[in-house]
Amino acid sequence: MKRFNIITILLLALIWSGCSVSKDTALPNIAPGSFRNGSSTEASGIGTLPLKSFISDLTVQNLIDTALVKNYDMQIALKNIDAAEVLFKQSKLGYLPELKLQVSANSSRPSDNSLNGLSLNQFTGSTHIEDYNANLGVVWEADIWGKIRNQKAGALASFLQTEEARKAVQTRLVANVAQGYYNLLMLDAQLEIAKKNLKLNDSTLRIINLQFDAGQVTSLAIQQAQAQQLVAAQLVPRLEQNVTLQENALSVLIGTLPKAINRQSRLDQMNIPQELNAGFPSAMLSRRPDIKSAELALTIANARVGVAKASLYPSLVITASGGINSFKASNWFNVPASLFGLVGAGITQPIFQRGQLKSNLELAKIDREKTVIQFRQSVLNAVGEVSDELTKVEKLKAQYSIAEKRTQTLQQASRNANLLFKSGMANYLEVITAQGNLLQSELELTTIKTEQLNAVVGLYRSLGGGWN
Repeated sequence: MKRFNIITILLLALIWSGCSVSKDTALPNIAPGSFRNGSSTEASGIGTLPLKSFISDLTVQNLIDTALVKNYDMQIALKNIDAAEVLFKQSKLGYLPELKLQVSANSSRPSDNSLNGLSLNQFTGSTHIEDYNANLGVVWEADIWGKIRNQKAGALASFLQTEEARKAVQTRLVANVAQGYYNLLMLDAQLEIAKKNLKLNDSTLRIINLQFDAGQVTSLAIQQAQAQQLVAAQLVPRLEQNVTLQENALSVLIGTLPKAINRQSRLDQMNIPQELNAGFPSAMLSRRPDIKSAELALTIANARVGVAKASLYPSLVITASGGINSFKASNWFNVPASLFGLVGAGITQPIFQRGQLKSNLELAKIDREKTVIQFRQSVLNAVGEVSDELTKVEKLKAQYSIAEKRTQTLQQASRNANLLFKSGMANYLEVITAQGNLLQSELELTTIKTEQLNAVVGLYRSLGGGWN
């Protein structure tokens, strides 16, 4: 009969283990139909492109490959995955019983004037008691209300969250490396422009000096030309400084000591894609690591509510232990005389714990509501980022077209001014003004070109590209 009762309890525990005491909150569907300033012809968009298909420059690819291996933020993200995997593996063992092996030996001597001492001396003729024990204990809690199942689900979601965190670090790292390299190419182009303008100013200054010697101009002309020359001269060390600083920043980003960055390409050789399809917002949400992490956070919150709710209900714990026990060391392993066994089952129902369990449940529900709000906010931020980058791509394209025409016009104006100045048909002020305008226009053109490249990379990252 006792065996029948134990088996009955076990069967009931297995049947009840499928019960669920809490209902999960589903993800809200808040994805818009399209992005602002986005005309999607395909559902996927450029965010689905593999990294090396989107960024074709070999130098940038090599820098990114180095960063993915040596960058310390990336290494920490990988270690977080390892730690989460250990915890997840531990949670998978939640359904298994606990096993404990205990071996003990003790001796006690009661007082001769105590009841135990008098009884011991009377019945055994000894003044002390020895006890030798070796047993294996088993404790198993039936997952009646899904508490262990929810703990496992939460651990799995936490593990997957660390993987999404790694993807988020990688997408940001890829974008930062590419944009850092493009900024370096911009500084190279601006340094070349400054040096070219400096040579042009030198040529103009020599002609003005000759005119001064001939009495055709005053010293004011020389001073104006020298001042214009110093503007370009001052740019050279400033840009050289910025090049070194950008190289150092890029070196640290890829996880190496500051050094010169080898670059095979020029800014004017970098192509801007003409068609950049953003795809549908719903496709973007399925790729972005921060959105996936927010989804997993809701899974974790649901699991915590389930655990807190299950704690309010009875728990069934089954215990069993068996081993060998003897009052004499010589008889300790005398089998079967020293064998013993014990099986028990208990149901524990929390009644009053000063409101702690109910408070835990209410807090878990509030945290779940906060998680839903955070998910909504993360979706809103993601859609906003994509819309911002689409606007940048569109408007920078128009700015570059205008700046390119302006630069071409000023280049022609500077050439004409130099020719007219040498033939005496233009004064030195017109030449200096033309050269100064050209310098600023060419510098601005390189800045806009770099902003275009950065906006394209930013759009790729905001669409969830860069981790695959």
